[in-house]
Amino acid sequence: MKKIGFLSFGHWANHPAYQTRTAADTLLQSIDLAVAAEEIGLDGAYFRVHHFAAQLASPFPLLSAIGAKTSKIEIGTGVIDMRYENPLYMVEDAGAADLISGGRLQLGVSRGSPEQVIDGWRYFGYEPAEGQTDADMGREKVLQFLSKLNGAGFATPNPNPMFPNPPGLLRLEPYAPGLRERIWWGAATNATAVWAAENGMNLQSSTLKFDESGKPFHIQQAEQIRLFKEAWKNAGHQREPRVSVSRSIFALMNDQDRLYFGRDNKSTDKFGYIESDTLAVFGRSYAAEPDRLIEELAKDEAIQEADTVLLTIPNTLGVDYNVHVLSSILEHVAPGLGWR
Repeated sequence: MKKIGFLSFGHWANHPAYQTRTAADTLLQSIDLAVAAEEIGLDGAYFRVHHFAAQLASPFPLLSAIGAKTSKIEIGTGVIDMRYENPLYMVEDAGAADLISGGRLQLGVSRGSPEQVIDGWRYFGYEPAEGQTDADMGREKVLQFLSKLNGAGFATPNPNPMFPNPPGLLRLEPYAPGLRERIWWGAATNATAVWAAENGMNLQSSTLKFDESGKPFHIQQAEQIRLFKEAWKNAGHQREPRVSVSRSIFALMNDQDRLYFGRDNKSTDKFGYIESDTLAVFGRSYAAEPDRLIEELAKDEAIQEADTVLLTIPNTLGVDYNVHVLSSILEHVAPGLGWR
């Protein structure tokens, strides 16, 4: 059994083939898709966060709106780039979104990926400390965020406050019980997956990771997940961790599906450079008739290691088509793999 969610990058553009031509289109359709996904039995609605781009950038208003219009589906991110964030303000935003949803927030964070502008976090007012890299800064902010989610007081109260204070040091409000256990780290390397386990975060592993062995993507990703689980066990945490993997999976059910994704039916892994000098491996897409999809996905070692699969969706094609894409996987592929 696996949880199945969708992952949207939230693109829009003034393109004649797009159903999302404006930011408003994308935001409102994201809410509608999450509501529809809950109705068909999907487990999660997740959204990517990018700055300085025609894509979703501010997740908490969107997640709060979805939380208010749904009742069961998990809502989350994959991932928030912590280099851009104020960790304390984020605790307040995340706490509010979690309470609105009734404790369904699953928040993916990371140090971020290559962005649209050079050092975009500088425009947000953030600079790495002397001797730090931007990645160091992102991970430091994550630790600050985690430490404040526990609800312990840390701030000295004003002796003459506007409103009466409870005794002792003050915490950030609103406090969301249990949210600390629903934070995920998006890891691109084995080392950061181990670091996430040591710090008690669940693991999100995307459709790419840094190449560390030259092996096929799904094997490298499975090895990463096993290292994460081993580090979690060694850290002595008292709960079971969760692990998600993202995949582009399309069941070819009709001519429209074949028009959009039939060219991907012979997709393979790709190796390429990101951040100038870092070699990464990009996982293949899966597009085929359901029987063949079941056969191919059963060989994916990383999916076998994960408890959650996030299906990347073509959000620009509109709500109805994406419901069709997701329903096809739920009805015709997931049962054959034992996911349902």
